[in-house]
Amino acid sequence: MNAIASQISVGLSIASILLLIALGLAIIYGTMGVINLAHGDFVMLGAYSVWFLQKQFGMNLITTLPFVFLIVGGVGWLAERLLIRHLYQRPLDTILATWGIGVILQQAIRLFAGAELRYVKMPQFLINPVHIFGYEDSAYRIFIFALAIALLVATYLLIYRTEFGLRMRAITQNRDVSRCFGINAGRIYALTFAYGAGLAGIAGALVSPLKSVAPDMGTSYVVDAFLVVVLGGVQSLLGTVASSYVIGQADGVLASLSDDTIAKAVVFLGVVVLIRLFPQGLFAMRVRRS
Repeated sequence: MNAIASQISVGLSIASILLLIALGLAIIYGTMGVINLAHGDFVMLGAYSVWFLQKQFGMNLITTLPFVFLIVGGVGWLAERLLIRHLYQRPLDTILATWGIGVILQQAIRLFAGAELRYVKMPQFLINPVHIFGYEDSAYRIFIFALAIALLVATYLLIYRTEFGLRMRAITQNRDVSRCFGINAGRIYALTFAYGAGLAGIAGALVSPLKSVAPDMGTSYVVDAFLVVVLGGVQSLLGTVASSYVIGQADGVLASLSDDTIAKAVVFLGVVVLIRLFPQGLFAMRVRRS
């Protein structure tokens, strides 16, 4: 039972990281129609932001999180304002442009921080295990899960309970009509892209104490995040949550039985089969666009 509980905990922590990355990816694509290949590099940028803040200012991981969100969100806002806003309704061009942004971010990190691996310290109070219902679990895994749930709730409230969310959904339905009601589509797009990038940065910050921080670390995460978004249904928060859990648990279980490479291959094959059966995703939402 301890082994089962530990495996569930590992799966939940993987799913929580995937949820934060995929949530930002789904919001950007669902609202703007942009396939953001630079999303994994925003994850990497979040990890390097934590490392820089720890090295230069001695901040611990928890206190860096708001700054990471602002730093990576700001980079996302600049990318949208300077480049991506000129490429709407041109999906192939946005794919190439976001891929180029990712390459630029990686090379910039190599230039200013070096190509060698970096390491982030975990907060001391999160290192020790905790006991829950008679089982021992990692305090850091519990923290990741709790923070992911909190950010999911905050995102839901932002989209469905605020004026900004109402404007975002109006633009998603019909951009031209929403402009007639005085909604600034450009401003909403820029803030949406920044928010999605900020969530990816938070995910990178959370994973940084668990893995070595490297310029290309975001590549594998963005692939898994795309699997989550496609499997769950692009514009469904429920689908993003469910598919994150399914893929995270499957990845964790298969990796414990074999190795990471085989686990990812089997998960990818499973997602392909499910997409063949459910082309719109498991929780597809019908959204009328004009």
